[in-house]
Amino acid sequence: QVQLVESGGGLVQAGGSLRLSCAASGRIFGVYAMGWFRQAPGKEREFVEAINWSGGTIYYKDSVKGRFTISRDTAKNTVYLQMNSLKPEDTAVYYCAAASRPVTFDSPRGYDYWGQGTQVTVSS
Repeated sequence: QVQLVESGGGLVQAGGSLRLSCAASGRIFGVYAMGWFRQAPGKEREFVEAINWSGGTIYYKDSVKGRFTISRDTAKNTVYLQMNSLKPEDTAVYYCAAASRPVTFDSPRGYDYWGQGTQVTVSS
């Protein structure tokens, strides 16, 4: 089992920045990849970015390219999502997820463990 705890969400004005953190505990050695997804009210959960835990390869949603950056600290078992130039359409609950085997990075179906989510609200 892997437990994930997100933090760092909040209210920010358009153009501002936030950094989300996701602390992982438990069977970390079995983690293949970690990702960030988001879900806005009335919409499906969508992929944001993911990172291969061992090699650090990054996968991202085109709409966040150049604005969001995923990173990991393997010593702290933590993955981060640095979000810059935030837009009102980025408003959503952001979820951290972990996969224990090779996955299609942008599909939530492949991820085995999920955090509780953290709210990000961007005002215009």
